Amino acid sequence: MDVNPGEAGRALAVITTDHTNEESRALAKIVTELLEEDGFYVDGVVVVPNDEDEIRKAIETGVVGGVDLLLTVGGVGLSPRHHTPEATLPLIDRALPGIAEALRSSGQSAGAQDACVSRGVVGISGSTLVANLSNSRAAVRDGMATLLPLARYVINEISSLDIF
Repeated sequence: MDVNPGEAGRALAVITTDHTNEESRALAKIVTELLEEDGFYVDGVVVVPNDEDEIRKAIETGVVGGVDLLLTVGGVGLSPRHHTPEATLPLIDRALPGIAEALRSSGQSAGAQDACVSRGVVGISGSTLVANLSNSRAAVRDGMATLLPLARYVINEISSLDIF
């Protein structure tokens, strides 16, 4: 499948972690490749600590910067150190719980038994689609396979609303 870079829009990924490591770099590479394969121009991949304020600032930067899609990777589990949903929710203007449920459902269908306990949220902030994904390589691959076709639809809908 040949796609033109940026035809799907601009994207930014925010990876949350307890420390920068090889796994974060591997996730950044996977996310970038999958977004580019789907026709997104990737503005960048930012790695931030599992800190609610740092995550919120990174999301706000992407939204203010006008990206069409902002993915967060990590921090959606049950651990007390996971803060991504709490950082995301105050920034969401319109929640899209159906997409969040589709991500959990596809993860479980792919054999990830813990997919149903993901607290990830999806919604629109300004004119940016924001989605939280789990941080395993499998969760990123599966989640993006589910998310990206839906993201294109939502981004097209948002764009059509902006012209009125």
